[in-house]
Amino acid sequence: MSEKVYNVLFLCTGNSARSIMAEAILNADLSGKFRAFSAGSHPKGEIDPTVLALLKKTNYPTDGLRSKPWDEFAQPGAPELDFVFTVCDNAAGEVCPIWPGQPMTAHWGVPDPVGFVGTQVEKAAHTAEIMRMLANRIHIFAALPIRSLDKLALQKHLNDIGKRT
Repeated sequence: MSEKVYNVLFLCTGNSARSIMAEAILNADLSGKFRAFSAGSHPKGEIDPTVLALLKKTNYPTDGLRSKPWDEFAQPGAPELDFVFTVCDNAAGEVCPIWPGQPMTAHWGVPDPVGFVGTQVEKAAHTAEIMRMLANRIHIFAALPIRSLDKLALQKHLNDIGKRT
């Protein structure tokens, strides 16, 4: 009998940076246990060039990554989601669609690398720090004994992860 693969959706307003990084990290580092997706309430339609360069530099696959609307995941035939995490404060405050499967949700807000003002070197360093924060949270999440936790305990862990740096 094979292990359940959990579907995880990362949400951000523009779906061009944070949620894209989270999708790439989870799919590359923990494929087989999780399948990650990302989307935005108002997608920009392209991935931020600094994010794309960082993903490539750190050997994360970028094939198939795209900026897309979150309503794709509320349509019939969409993957049934187990977890939905908002990674920006704007998306956390928006009214989300009804997700098939009644997934568990939590807010894991991190700063926006797209809005960072500075030199290209400073922006790259800022983006790398955000990627580190996301990777840390994702790996803590992946280490949780999901199957053995009741929903209340799991929700507490998910919320606590969002408070980590």
